[in-house]
Amino acid sequence: MEYTINHLLHINSSLSEVYKAIREVNNLKKWYTTDVVENSDKTITFKWGEMFLLVKCLETKNEKIRWDFLDSTMPIKSLFMSYELSENEGKTRLRFTYGNFSENADFFANQNFSSAKYLESLRQFCQTGVGEAFGSKTYRI
Repeated sequence: MEYTINHLLHINSSLSEVYKAIREVNNLKKWYTTDVVENSDKTITFKWGEMFLLVKCLETKNEKIRWDFLDSTMPIKSLFMSYELSENEGKTRLRFTYGNFSENADFFANQNFSSAKYLESLRQFCQTGVGEAFGSKTYRI
């Protein structure tokens, strides 16, 4: 059986601005983690202290971004994250999916909580220009 984390939120910012916040490395550094690199092979490496995540980014401009996990210090196997964007009553609707977990256990629970925290950071960054990226002065411990 596979388990999936799903979140739905609305961001009071244009769809193109939300898309850029999720796709562009300089923006990711403001709401996700300050240590992000786009590699020459178009993969992206995220770091949180000693932990890292290497992803392949698949995208449909202004509609969907998917990160397929390739390597990590975490037990990821075939996990992915996807951000689907649409307009809804003057805001951007974001449907977040984090999938392919093999069990509903502590790692799944931790990733569910962390995902919600970072999605709120994304919303704050898009709406105010200030997020709570890991490693930043505004990061909540």
